[in-house]
Amino acid sequence: MKRILTILLFHFLLTSLAEAAAQPKRVLRIIAFGAHPDDAEFQLGGCAIKWAQLGHKVKLVSVTNGDIGHWKMAGGPLAKRRTAESKEAAKRMGVESLVLDIHDGEIMPTLANRKTIARLIREWQADLVFTHRPHDYHPDHRNAGLLIRDAAFMVGVPFYVPDTPPVKRNPVFMYFPDRFKRPYPFQADIAISIDDVFDKKVHALDALESQVYEGGANGSARTLIIRKAHDPVARKEILKAGWTARNGRIANLFRESLVKWYGPEKGKAVKTAEAFEICEYGRRPTEAELKILFPFFKK
Repeated sequence: MKRILTILLFHFLLTSLAEAAAQPKRVLRIIAFGAHPDDAEFQLGGCAIKWAQLGHKVKLVSVTNGDIGHWKMAGGPLAKRRTAESKEAAKRMGVESLVLDIHDGEIMPTLANRKTIARLIREWQADLVFTHRPHDYHPDHRNAGLLIRDAAFMVGVPFYVPDTPPVKRNPVFMYFPDRFKRPYPFQADIAISIDDVFDKKVHALDALESQVYEGGANGSARTLIIRKAHDPVARKEILKAGWTARNGRIANLFRESLVKWYGPEKGKAVKTAEAFEICEYGRRPTEAELKILFPFFKK
């Protein structure tokens, strides 16, 4: 009798394990709104690659077309160029890209724009939404942050933009980091190591030539020389060095958060990182849920 019970128990365990393995993996849906066709790529590129590698869906949205973001060209030709760059960067990351047709420098937190943002979040049925904090130096960054933040509640209201079904569950909204201290400094609620995908992030940013090699709106003819814009190999090494410093600085600034999420040994060893703050609006996730939304922590 005891042997029969043991066999039955063993069979039950095997069946349970098989059923658990057969359960479809939850596919996360992440959407990130940058003000320009480089902001989301800069701030979230490493994590975007990590999600994509695990089979999750990521969409990077530029709220403007970037049509004055260069020192030598502007208007339609620049908007077309930057849209193509953003598309290529997204392709290298394994994610989707969208550039809205709003003029660079002219984002306003209007009702029409808020509805556009709400529709995009609804259409994507997002679990996670990222954007700028509304305390940034650039008016486009501030207003993009306001638009996304103001959509945080409305995305679940059934008769707001009723032409697009509301989200099934309010997403978690999160901010990109910045250096500004007023009215309050950025707080890293979670920090993610991108050491394992850092070279892939650099390769993706390499597609944003008008910005990373030509200097965008702050560039000049001298920028082309300093960044060796006409030498594909040398310029990429310069790009890598710059982003090693930038993402390394984030790792050092938010080392405490890295240690919290990875443990002392792994957290102290991280060289490059991306960090995010939970928005005061939207769903407030627990630490357990954050580990589901950022499934990068090996047990």
